Amino acid sequence: MEQKWSYLVDEYRSMLYRIAFSNMKNRADAEDAVQEAFLRYMKDEKPIQNKEHEKAWLIRTTIHICLDILKSGWYQRTVPWNESFENAAKNIYLPYQVRDDETLEAVLRLPVHYRNPIYLFYYEDYSIHEIAGILNEKEGTIKTRLRRGREEVKKILTEGRP
Repeated sequence: MEQKWSYLVDEYRSMLYRIAFSNMKNRADAEDAVQEAFLRYMKDEKPIQNKEHEKAWLIRTTIHICLDILKSGWYQRTVPWNESFENAAKNIYLPYQVRDDETLEAVLRLPVHYRNPIYLFYYEDYSIHEIAGILNEKEGTIKTRLRRGREEVKKILTEGRP
């Protein structure tokens, strides 16, 4: 059983961390969210149908944990919102990402309802159909959020404002 959990962590840890970081914007909270997602998976008694369903479940759970933390009263009262996530984001690299990627920094500035679809589509290479399933949204909603998110990223990059 320990091998299963070890495999699970090795397989998904970095992807889930990147997703959590894109939501939490700081390393410690992202690590906590990923750890909580793995704990929930281990506690869940229901069998997962296949590897893609397992991956989608972990992504969805990680995003929901991040959103729950962000909207908690304790978090809003105790975490400074002026923390420099741009500096922390520079330490997260994807295999195909340029080290000074201003686009990722712009994506991290987006509101969460644009950020997650943009991140999953462009950085984790999910299709619109898969993102709709992961986020429990309609495909049309995801397409709209991708379009609006791209417009916001363009504004941030050209005008320097969120």
